[in-house]
Amino acid sequence: MKKFNSILVAGLLLGLPTLVLAEDAPVSEMTYILNSFSFLVMGILVMWMAAGFGMLESGLVRSKNVAIICLKNISLFGIAGILFYITGYNLMYAGVDGGFIGSFGPWAADDAAALAGDYAAGYSAASDWFFQMVFCGAACSVVSGCVAERIKLWSFLAFCVVLCGIIYPIQGSWAWGGGWLSEMGFADYAGSTLVHSVGGWAALTGAIILGARKGKYGKDGRVNPMPGSNIPLATLGTFILWMGWYGFNGGSVLALGDAASVIEMGNVIANTNLAACGGMIAAMIMVQMLYKKVDVTMGLNGALAGLVSITAGPATPSLGAATLIGAVGGVLVVLAVPFFDKLKIDDVVGALSVHLVCGVWGTLAVPITDSEASFVTQLIGVVAIGAFVVIATSVVWLVLKYTIGIRVSAEEELIGCDMSEIGMEAYPDFQSVSIGGGSGVLGTQMAAQVAASTATKPAK
Repeated sequence: MKKFNSILVAGLLLGLPTLVLAEDAPVSEMTYILNSFSFLVMGILVMWMAAGFGMLESGLVRSKNVAIICLKNISLFGIAGILFYITGYNLMYAGVDGGFIGSFGPWAADDAAALAGDYAAGYSAASDWFFQMVFCGAACSVVSGCVAERIKLWSFLAFCVVLCGIIYPIQGSWAWGGGWLSEMGFADYAGSTLVHSVGGWAALTGAIILGARKGKYGKDGRVNPMPGSNIPLATLGTFILWMGWYGFNGGSVLALGDAASVIEMGNVIANTNLAACGGMIAAMIMVQMLYKKVDVTMGLNGALAGLVSITAGPATPSLGAATLIGAVGGVLVVLAVPFFDKLKIDDVVGALSVHLVCGVWGTLAVPITDSEASFVTQLIGVVAIGAFVVIATSVVWLVLKYTIGIRVSAEEELIGCDMSEIGMEAYPDFQSVSIGGGSGVLGTQMAAQVAASTATKPAK
């Protein structure tokens, strides 16, 4: 027995330094590799969301505006990459220190310590830059679909330059860069507010200043439907976004080098998935109850609404709570779409309802499952970021409007931005004709032409 006690004491004494120093242990090379690998792979998944936005928007705009939507979505991603390198990253992360803004200047990787064997940084500099950059591109993509079918290409891209290079990183520094909201305890795990509602606020100001599409709203307040060109394509885009969201939220664990991080990532991805499921099913049920038929696009936006809703706090809810958070988002999106139409704010793809409304809801819902979050602090963050983005983007839109202009002419809009802006069509081998179902001058002219052609053709 004495021998056993001696061995036990000796073991404790030998193990004690290890226990005491565990928290201060240097980061291993393997941990550094796994964390960097997570950033890169999850960042690639978030980049894949750019394809999702492109396909979703291509399916929800009319065929005469599909090619330019494709061009806008790939070019805005190029702008996001360049601007986040030139100014964005440093504005968001360099020297914020509890303040309101980082520093100006291009980003440069510094991995000298890791190359010398010191892995305290936890991950490679470029892997971190890449992961943060793709989030910037996602915020910009939200704006694209909302203002589609009537905005000038180069005016939109000029707006993207300012949003990606200045507006997005400044507000991002307040929370993710260690700024004043971070000091207050504001919680936004992967960006319900910092990414999605920012894109939503920017889209809202753009849609208001730009105005609605011709013929969208009648003088009597009637809303004229303008169906999209390709529901299967929009569905594919939604699936791509859903898949990419696993990187969006899962990668925001920001680590993969220990068991606790892997467990958290698994929980985050599971909650993300069930929130999308809850949002989609709730939206479908809501539409059935209100309109007696299920709208495919509402089902798609319901899934996206659930994803946006869970993004602010995917780590703390149970699976059931995550499903309910997503379900509330699905209900909200069904109610928000006609709300914006009543205000005559023309949102082509439902971006305001999905990203703005559900981004706000998701951020305010964090304290429901996270005891460390404060509803008051969450509300302060939502209001502060919303006010900043609304003011800043309004200034940019108005400057563009009164200088180079932001809207195509009525004739160009009638023809379609594909031909008027870039001189090519997405579907050159197909001609879409609606007899009796067309609205406005173009629909009437096409119906008349087809009717006359049919009447003059000899019978076979």
